[in-house]
Amino acid sequence: MKIAFLGTKGIPNNYGGFEQFAEYVSIRLVNLGHSVTVYNPSYHPYKESSYKGVTIQRIFSPENLLGSAANFIYDHLCLKHALGAGFDIIYEAGYHSVALSYTILHVNKMKRPVLITNMDGLEWKRAKWNFFVKSLIRKLEKIAVHYSHYLVSDNVGIQEYYKSVFKKDSFYLPYGADIPTNFDSSLLFNYSVSPQDYFIVVARLEPENNVELIIKGFCNSTSRKKLILVGNINRYGELLRKRYKDDRLMFVGGVYNKADIDSLRHFSVGYFHGHSVGGTNPSLLEAMACACFIMAHDNPFNRAILKDPAYYFSLQTEISDWVNSIESTRKLAGEKHIAANVDRIRNTFSWEQIVGDHEILFRKLLE
Repeated sequence: MKIAFLGTKGIPNNYGGFEQFAEYVSIRLVNLGHSVTVYNPSYHPYKESSYKGVTIQRIFSPENLLGSAANFIYDHLCLKHALGAGFDIIYEAGYHSVALSYTILHVNKMKRPVLITNMDGLEWKRAKWNFFVKSLIRKLEKIAVHYSHYLVSDNVGIQEYYKSVFKKDSFYLPYGADIPTNFDSSLLFNYSVSPQDYFIVVARLEPENNVELIIKGFCNSTSRKKLILVGNINRYGELLRKRYKDDRLMFVGGVYNKADIDSLRHFSVGYFHGHSVGGTNPSLLEAMACACFIMAHDNPFNRAILKDPAYYFSLQTEISDWVNSIESTRKLAGEKHIAANVDRIRNTFSWEQIVGDHEILFRKLLE
């Protein structure tokens, strides 16, 4: 098959979840014998024409001039190019900056290529958007639902949402993770921490990821351990860094070296996952694969992945209590919880299985 992945900030990943997904799935599909192209914005630092067998198609993006508004132009140019490039499958990661292009380019009237949209989480719920933007995104969501040939939901909760609200079926295809075979505690030296002496958060520093709630809960604890926050220091991250001067907090920016981030996760005493606007977040799956002891924000999307029994938070006090009792809690239930999470990755969320499921779906839709 000839497959294109659009809607990301390019590979190799230096940004987030969709980029990681595109990198992992595209490489594995190439290894299975398919021709795969990933569309990269012109500003991406990787300048080669291919990456581990995946073709890189560079498309102009005026992000340095327009900021995030440039995504509408970039995604339109990507889709217009891809529609004329002879692909069998076009996989759009996300919808809100490409939905208008679906109408302009009349994709609903085309039989080939097959256009699949991964609807991601409930984008209009993100706290950073004002009322106008939220209303606009909901309209764009409706367009994407009705113009896409097929929809993909990465979480059962998202699948149920589209069935309930739009009476639209979608294919459930989550992300995956690999279980690392080696962790190196010496890498922690670069971050001035030692095993079991810190908690960790790996997330974009955005309000809907509950980073501030985690910080508040941690700062109100009596623990002398550190809290490492891994994520690019954006405007909101700078605000948090200035607002909370606790010397236990460590804002380390983005960490994209896999050996480093795997080891940071694995040797933490506790891992916080605060994502709340839906979907299956790759960072949660990777934390499970790295044998982390996890406390997650209490919502249906995280519960669909972690199941019960697990540790969840909604309140600041729940975070503080968990931090204060972490030694006894880990001793009591840590081994059981960690083993259950690793088993779920091995049996349900392995990349080998997830990529195989994508390949099966793509073939089915082409038939």
